[in-house]
Amino acid sequence: MSATTTNTPKPDLSKKRNIIFIHPDLGIGGAERLIIDAAVGLQNLGHRVTILTSHCDPKHCFEEARDGTLDVRIRGHTIFPPAILNRFHILLATFRQIHLVLATCLFTNELAELKPEVFIIDQLSACVPLLRWLWPRNERVLFYCHFPDQLLARRDEQGWLGIVKRVYRWPFDWFEGWSMGGSDRVVVNSRFTRSVVEKVFGRDRLGELRVVYPCVNIESGQREEQDEKPLWKNKKILLSINRFERKKDVGLAIKAFAGLTLEQRPNVRLVIAGGYDSRISENVLYHKELEALADYLGLSHATAKNVPTALAVPFSIDVLFLLSVPGVFKSTLLRNAKLLIYTPQNEHFGIVPVEAMQYGVPVLASNTGGPLETVLDGKTGWLRDAKDVGAWTDVMSQVVNDADGVEIQMMGQAGKKRVQGEFSRTKMSHMLEDQIEEMIRGRRKAFVERKDVIFVLSVIGIFVAALFLTLMSIPDLSRPPRKHIQLNN
Repeated sequence: MSATTTNTPKPDLSKKRNIIFIHPDLGIGGAERLIIDAAVGLQNLGHRVTILTSHCDPKHCFEEARDGTLDVRIRGHTIFPPAILNRFHILLATFRQIHLVLATCLFTNELAELKPEVFIIDQLSACVPLLRWLWPRNERVLFYCHFPDQLLARRDEQGWLGIVKRVYRWPFDWFEGWSMGGSDRVVVNSRFTRSVVEKVFGRDRLGELRVVYPCVNIESGQREEQDEKPLWKNKKILLSINRFERKKDVGLAIKAFAGLTLEQRPNVRLVIAGGYDSRISENVLYHKELEALADYLGLSHATAKNVPTALAVPFSIDVLFLLSVPGVFKSTLLRNAKLLIYTPQNEHFGIVPVEAMQYGVPVLASNTGGPLETVLDGKTGWLRDAKDVGAWTDVMSQVVNDADGVEIQMMGQAGKKRVQGEFSRTKMSHMLEDQIEEMIRGRRKAFVERKDVIFVLSVIGIFVAALFLTLMSIPDLSRPPRKHIQLNN
């Protein structure tokens, strides 16, 4: 007896879609870089792409968002500020996103004119139910989950302030999972993130989670290097790129570097570069803490806020802090680095190791989280326990002692090949396109629909009206009864 097979029709990838991205703040960061790359990639495949955002500063955004490459529209930013007294970020972000949808869907006809077929939303899922209720057609909603927001929120306050914070966050934590469940499909940035999301929200609520890895721009890592002069002659560069935040554990790189011998140190420099904003107190304080750590370990250090200052740093300096490095100089650093040191633990993905590998730089990273999926231990870099500082020093020493650079070059070539095969913009775009077409071909995910909302609101309205009429019909017992005076003729 022969078995029968069912042939599943393949998605029609030749059809071009109208795709709307909704992103809270299109600044400079890993999430923003992913959205820009995804939008450009889908646009290159022939789709019509529009990005709606509540904030995009031309002086603080990626080039594609300001040079006309992408259609970026700022909406929903005129009523609610991003924060009040540097607090209430999640509440106001929710209000701003709802305002964005209302401004384009109800207050104007802008969304209708764009004729969207697919909404791609990330970071904040507050608008997902609203889109389904205000735009109840056959459009689909895809949510890209970088990491559960409730796990990113700081909860280190103690005492009554901590209790208030937990009470304040509870409705947002619940709402995050419920609203995300309204998406027709949820994709995540790594297998590690998928395991965390399933644990936080449950496997049934969001359906099957697909992994779509972030990408890097391969072309930027393929520039000619022969004519480029070294940044600091006869200095091997060990490079750390991260925001100046305590959770990034940049101090680990300084501690491991301090373990190098006095004979090795004159030939190497640790460069710590990353996002820094003087308005953010943690950035300022953590930078000072890292300087104090270097002093304690007997390492000379300097801080530079621009490229000329960085290039003029004396030869004897061991540790160089670079604050808010421009994109072009970041590429120069990567092309000159011998090793990328990536210290965060349990990072949900981590794009920096992938950026380093595209430039042929081996990576030393924590053996947790996203790097387990991006860095191949012993082939494109090293994965080590963040608690074992000595193991990190050993890797640094190995790189410094590789006089002819043969091992480093082999690892670098393996890293380039891995990035081209797994983390290119083209691959990410095609993976997103596949997810979009499968989502469109399938049924809409069950969720609270507009008719259900109307029914509930109608029942509440009837109940309130009946209660009001009932109260109006009850005599006012607080007033004394009227006395009837009989008039005698």
